Amino acid sequence: MLVTQQPVLRDFWYPVMPCSQLLPDRPRSFQLLGQKLAIWLDSAGRPSAIADRCCHRSAQLSQGVTHDGCIRCPYHGWSFDRNGACVNVPQFEPEAKIPASYRVPAFRCAERYGYVWVCLSDQPRQPIPPILEAEDPSHRLIPQFDETWHCGGLRMMENAFDNAHFSFVHADSFGDKQQPIPASLEITPVEQGLVMKTQVPVANPPQQQKNLGIATATTLRTNEQIWYMPFCRTLKITYPNGLMHLIFTAATPISDHASQIIQFCVRNDTEADAPAADIIAFDRQVTLEDKAILESTDYDTPLALSAEQHMPSDQPGILMRKQLSALLKAAGETEQCRAAS
Repeated sequence: MLVTQQPVLRDFWYPVMPCSQLLPDRPRSFQLLGQKLAIWLDSAGRPSAIADRCCHRSAQLSQGVTHDGCIRCPYHGWSFDRNGACVNVPQFEPEAKIPASYRVPAFRCAERYGYVWVCLSDQPRQPIPPILEAEDPSHRLIPQFDETWHCGGLRMMENAFDNAHFSFVHADSFGDKQQPIPASLEITPVEQGLVMKTQVPVANPPQQQKNLGIATATTLRTNEQIWYMPFCRTLKITYPNGLMHLIFTAATPISDHASQIIQFCVRNDTEADAPAADIIAFDRQVTLEDKAILESTDYDTPLALSAEQHMPSDQPGILMRKQLSALLKAAGETEQCRAAS
């Protein structure tokens, strides 16, 4: 599936960057589903997103500056508000009226969990994923990383729900090399997503034992994962000692072959219990193990089940493909892929 060729995917919210990356006077650029964006903070401190192309002579607005809550083009100084309307043309006389046609496309933009989210459609099909733990003041939210991976978002999501790769991909972190049989799982389809529950026996290296407050080399962790169509998920891990470690991961589609991977975690402990740097380091090791494999896969993930072979533990991914196929069908679209182009 070539994500930029499926218009229905524009109807979802995607996290694009941490809010901390937005400076008061400097816009940022980002590409979402092939659409180049200029993102900045308006006068109320709200993130704003418009097309990164001035309607005058096509200069990149993200190379300009912000002024009075608007973004100002670096070429001739035209300024645009968060709705995409031109509000100032320095070359005009003060009393001159700015034509209504002086505007650029604007997109829905919001802040949630410390990140900027963008939807390219006026009518999102579902809200930004509700993560109650991330809004609980008794928990701590730890930003982990945001970077570009050269893989498809669906590959990333399927991998996140794949119990069969732990013994191989994660043999140096938490996987048990001697136990390749994947843990059994319980899957519940929900509207535009799924919930998966499982119990996974994992290895605990010394540093991870400190992170978890567990003095055993192996433990059984209870996992509850939620897939939010199309490319977001949460993994809520509960350990026998009551520790909760929730990971949010998004594979925001930059283009057909690249995704911006954004990840943070939420925990019900304190910095004194486990330093954030140590928690990030372990989760980072795990994600880099995934990255090495995922970047070797074909980004054009087929929705047709006959295009690849499957095994029983692939059921979450199979359900994802079926739900995405149904989404395209309901929108009157057919799957676009390299073989059909």
